[in-house]
Amino acid sequence: MSEEIRIPHQLGSEYGLEKWVAIFTAVVATMGGIVGHEASHVANDAILYKNEAVLKKADAANQWAYYQAVSAKSHLMELAKQLTPTEAHPGYDEKLAKYAQQKEELQSKATALEKQVEAADAKSAALREPRQNLFLSLALFQIAISVASVTILSRQRWLFGVALTAGLAGIGFWIVALLAH
Repeated sequence: MSEEIRIPHQLGSEYGLEKWVAIFTAVVATMGGIVGHEASHVANDAILYKNEAVLKKADAANQWAYYQAVSAKSHLMELAKQLTPTEAHPGYDEKLAKYAQQKEELQSKATALEKQVEAADAKSAALREPRQNLFLSLALFQIAISVASVTILSRQRWLFGVALTAGLAGIGFWIVALLAH
């Protein structure tokens, strides 16, 4: 009947593992919070750029529709000019010149808007890889915390190595995301 009573201050090396796992978990949870915030920020920026691209694309489509309307008016004016006597042509020529100028302005506006669409799309696409790396880093931090918890419950030291590896991999993906951003 010699049962040994375990008193918390006599845990020895087990207490050391628990202490290191607790510190590790706190550090990884903190890094996970920072990465989660950064990932949300990058995702929001990507969405904002994509929304900007959609709005500019709609503006460009409106400009091209207006361009088509002016072009149709111009063609009707040319047809009317051909069907009228020559003495009425100067009035048509003025209107045709006005329509030609409007078409040039509309075309340049629409082209400029299309370039803005491409730029906003490129900015959104450029954030895709950092965002994915940040979310992968966050997932690895969460895995590290989970495995560290199981380490304490099972008292299997090798699991702490797995948790450390997951945490280091999370840091690696975080660094890659920061360098790409």
